[in-house]
Amino acid sequence: MTRLAGDRAPDTKAMIRVDQAGEYGAKRIYAGQLAVMGNRHASSGEIARMAAQEDVHLAAFDRLVAERCVRPTLLMPLWHVAGFALGAASALVGPKAAMAVTAAVETEIDRHYQAQRDALAGDDPELEGMIAQFQAEEVEHRDSAIAHGAEQAPAYPLMSALVRAGCRAAIRVAEKI
Repeated sequence: MTRLAGDRAPDTKAMIRVDQAGEYGAKRIYAGQLAVMGNRHASSGEIARMAAQEDVHLAAFDRLVAERCVRPTLLMPLWHVAGFALGAASALVGPKAAMAVTAAVETEIDRHYQAQRDALAGDDPELEGMIAQFQAEEVEHRDSAIAHGAEQAPAYPLMSALVRAGCRAAIRVAEKI
């Protein structure tokens, strides 16, 4: 796609920064869930599988941060604690609540990754391809969480709305800080 005069190229450094932060946060959410649930629940294996995919996503963004000299978000210590706390708290409520958090997070990440792909519009094929692959996997995580009872969690609509709003706020903040 050709940009018109005056159109601004996407800020790929901000994209990489926020995506690295998001994948790190997802890794910490799953770590908190597994710390509470262990392997005692049917969904524990599915959470471990999704966590392993998040590790791959994080490693890819870590590589891009280094290769493209992107400053990581200064909020990694916050994501470290907040992600683990969200995961642990949801698992304490129960496996369906843990899955509800996953469904909510992945719904927002799907929207976020699509917006990035739309903004890139062919300007950075490597980044756009990586985002497309990871987006498909995040959608699969969301669908799996729903199949594992996310929508049956206590106060699901409220929990989902709060987690999604938190994700949107975290995305905006990580782009800048």
